[in-house]
Amino acid sequence: MATNRNPGPVGGGALSSEFAGDPEMTDLVKMFVDEMPQRVDAMLDCWEKGQLGDLRRLAHQLKGASGGYGFPTVGQLAAQLETGLAAAGRAPDPQALDRLRAQVDELVGMCRRVTAEPPSGA
Repeated sequence: MATNRNPGPVGGGALSSEFAGDPEMTDLVKMFVDEMPQRVDAMLDCWEKGQLGDLRRLAHQLKGASGGYGFPTVGQLAAQLETGLAAAGRAPDPQALDRLRAQVDELVGMCRRVTAEPPSGA
């Protein structure tokens, strides 16, 4: 179940929080962004080890947290992964695994793009 462990951003430029620049949210958004590499590593570890139940739990947690820190698109992708994992069950067929791998890669790519910095030009 290998997937890309490249630490850099994937699939576009930086993804700023809707709260970037809000002085009341700055520290919280920074904390969320700073923790993202550990979340990504945990998701990739679960995928590589075939721990789909744990991956579903991590996707669920990310879905719930992302919107609160101003990253609703991350939450939407996490929700799609959670739904896909639930539908696939404990022993997904090869096509389901391919779809899930694509969802993991898309979510990981987006997670690697999050930043606490305001959008350029803002």
